[in-house]
Amino acid sequence: MALRQTRTPTPPRRAPALLRPALAALAVVFTLITLSTLSACEERPPPARGFVPRYEEPDAADRDSAGFLKRRRLSETVTADLNAYVDVPHRVVVVARSCAGEGSGYDPVARRIELCYDDLAEDRALFEAADGRPADEPLAGVVRETLYHEAGHALIDALGLPDEGDRAEEDAADRFAQLMLLRGDAPQGEEALLAAARAYDLAAAADPEPDPSDEHAPSAARAESHRCAVYGATPAHHPTLAAPSRTHCPATWPAARDAWIRDLDRLLRR
Repeated sequence: MALRQTRTPTPPRRAPALLRPALAALAVVFTLITLSTLSACEERPPPARGFVPRYEEPDAADRDSAGFLKRRRLSETVTADLNAYVDVPHRVVVVARSCAGEGSGYDPVARRIELCYDDLAEDRALFEAADGRPADEPLAGVVRETLYHEAGHALIDALGLPDEGDRAEEDAADRFAQLMLLRGDAPQGEEALLAAARAYDLAAAADPEPDPSDEHAPSAARAESHRCAVYGATPAHHPTLAAPSRTHCPATWPAARDAWIRDLDRLLRR
């Protein structure tokens, strides 16, 4: 049997007695600086202008939708895209919250966009009932389209564009969402618009009688507007969208896009 060897433990090295007070003082200073830095980061005020994302604590029923939004960072992605494209002269808070059925929207008095967790749950239910599979991807597209639509209202407000009626403003906000999602060459924007179009189709099928008090176009009309924009932007990429009713789209979409760009001229980042 081998004999076990035991080692005499080496005593820890300690700083000379004369240096210990100085080192202790340095440790205190370092701690204070660290706490001060962390406090400054926590108390940093939001930007004075531009779109600023924020989350409110969800109701218990909305926790899954809130978690989905935060994991996907959809509000952060959309607000960053908006701020890179336009310079809004004031702050517009984009807050995700539980709305208890009030619906997402833009408040011009508070300059605040509200994205409702409960709207996400409704859209998810529509997609999953129709397709029988998880709806994360189409739901992400619908959220992006919704945020850009509400940003369109915020920009109409910031620009002081003429009031042509509620329906005209809602149509213009839809066209702004189309502009933002079709600006680049990436297919994700087209997919988002087509997902939103399908959500409108499903909503129309679930409730075929439009609400006469709703200032938006009927859901079926909004779905067709999005498909027309996607087809009109790149007809060769979407042969399956070609239809006699869309022969005008390659001409009407650029006209709608350019009208928004002209209105945005003084806010565009060069």
